[in-house]
Amino acid sequence: MTAPRNSTSADRLGRLLNLVPYLLARPGILVAEAAGDLGVTEKQLREDLELLWVCGLPGYGPGDLIDMAFDGDRVTISHDAGIDKPLRLNPDEALALVVALRMLAETPGIGTRDAIERALAKIESAAGDLADAPVAVRLPANQKKLEEVRSAVDSGHALLLTYYTAARDETSERVVDPMRMLMVGGTAYLEAWCRRAEGTRMFRVDRIDAFSELAEPSVPPLEAIPQDVSAGVFRPGPELPLVTMRVGRGSRWITEYYPVEQVQRDGAEWLVTMRVTDLGWAQRFLAGQGRDVTVLGPPELLERIRAQATTALDQYAAPS
Repeated sequence: MTAPRNSTSADRLGRLLNLVPYLLARPGILVAEAAGDLGVTEKQLREDLELLWVCGLPGYGPGDLIDMAFDGDRVTISHDAGIDKPLRLNPDEALALVVALRMLAETPGIGTRDAIERALAKIESAAGDLADAPVAVRLPANQKKLEEVRSAVDSGHALLLTYYTAARDETSERVVDPMRMLMVGGTAYLEAWCRRAEGTRMFRVDRIDAFSELAEPSVPPLEAIPQDVSAGVFRPGPELPLVTMRVGRGSRWITEYYPVEQVQRDGAEWLVTMRVTDLGWAQRFLAGQGRDVTVLGPPELLERIRAQATTALDQYAAPS
């Protein structure tokens, strides 16, 4: 019998998808023989068969689930729930898959680009004229700069960045050890170990004003762990300042555009709390909202905005 291979979720899914057609073509096959053909242990195959018993069509009632019969050590599929039917994509599904693969091929930091392009070529070939539909896929970033940064990252060298930090409204230079490039929410980022901050940082490609390759290699330290960006780049934590504000109807969009911790109705207004990475950014942002937003805390932010307003009024009062 073939030696069992290491099982992963992907392996098992592929095996389950092939298992029903395989058993349909071999009614009454010995479980041990099937296990040998599929390259798994008999115990693993029996676990797969038990899982198939709860798989089937939506509704999951009698007649919807896969069913099978055992006769001693032999197994026969008695109801396949349609899983023996080959997959057929309708025109909309095929076009959506082609567009998705084209976008994936354009995404920076994808290490399996060759595999993506091979899969795309196969689907385009199968889709025929449909694949020639006038659909253009372009990333919403400066393509030339994106390609230049990607090439620099692929070179394996450390980079000297001139970077604009919007939260502090300042431009600085820093040496970084590139780790990967990725796309989050339609925006391209360079993830790297920042030697000045001594931590992993995400740099928006469109905010990199200039960069140059250094002669030394990129060697991120062991503590440089890639961030989990499945929920976005900004992940507010309890260590960040908590801003409290009273928001009128015209500024409720803030609660949809920015991650907020709590929203409470207070008559015609909303009481909103949100974490910010920098009080300087909060000061500039909230001071520009006008009378529709009243800042309640923290005290340091209130003092910043009060001082800014006082300075502005003094300038208006000064003789020209």
